[in-house]
Amino acid sequence: MRTKIIDTALYVLTWLFAGVTLLALLSIIFYILLNGIPHLQPSLFEVRFTTDNVSMFPSIVSTIIMVILTLTFAVPLGIFTGIYLVEYVKRGNRLVVFIRSTTELLAGIPSIVYGLFGMLFFVVFMGMGFSLLAGSLTLSIMILPMVIRTTEEALKSVPDGYREGAFALGAGKLRAVFKIVLPSAIPGIFAGVILAIGRIIGESAALIFTAGTVAQIPDGLGSSVRTLTVHMWVLTSEALHLNEAYATGVVLLAVVLLINTISAFLAKKLAKG
Repeated sequence: MRTKIIDTALYVLTWLFAGVTLLALLSIIFYILLNGIPHLQPSLFEVRFTTDNVSMFPSIVSTIIMVILTLTFAVPLGIFTGIYLVEYVKRGNRLVVFIRSTTELLAGIPSIVYGLFGMLFFVVFMGMGFSLLAGSLTLSIMILPMVIRTTEEALKSVPDGYREGAFALGAGKLRAVFKIVLPSAIPGIFAGVILAIGRIIGESAALIFTAGTVAQIPDGLGSSVRTLTVHMWVLTSEALHLNEAYATGVVLLAVVLLINTISAFLAKKLAKG
């Protein structure tokens, strides 16, 4: 009887907290849409930014390029690190314990600390200046722990029977990993990549110190850029274009939804393939 009461209470609490979380999410989305949609104007999507139109188009382009560039740096390194830790190092190895502890520590560091590090190392020491490259490298370090951990968990979820079956058929270690294990773990890996994309798009503190705040379409890796979140921060800090900031929030939601949808679609295609 007591066990049944506890189970019922936990069941109710689970649904209650899930409902509160969903309500908070819907409230935020509704608030942004309510205040932003009425202020969406064609001038906000002009190619060139001016103080009159405060166009967000250069920021949209910069955000997309920043996401692609950051994933190009971080995802391969994170996936291969996860493969090494799970498939090639003996479980319980001290090196694995050290790397996992380090990644967990890096995952908990505030983004502004990454921004200060990126400014001191990439912007000043490496001489990159406020640039697209400096911002993407800083964000790569920031999302790397997330990619490594999700890759590890995805690989661990693959049954050992898959590996044993591949070895029994004469496949080598490398072939078994890349032909059998990795394709089975792709959905879990892409889930981590989607989370990483969300963090890249939503980041502002680190980019203010590394990528700068120049509202222009980048003409190279050395160009200073302004992503959508930084664009919103600039508009709200100036307190002159709050309506346009809400409109930028609507577009930011749309960009996140679009990129996540494309990522989920690619994950399903690769998993089937």
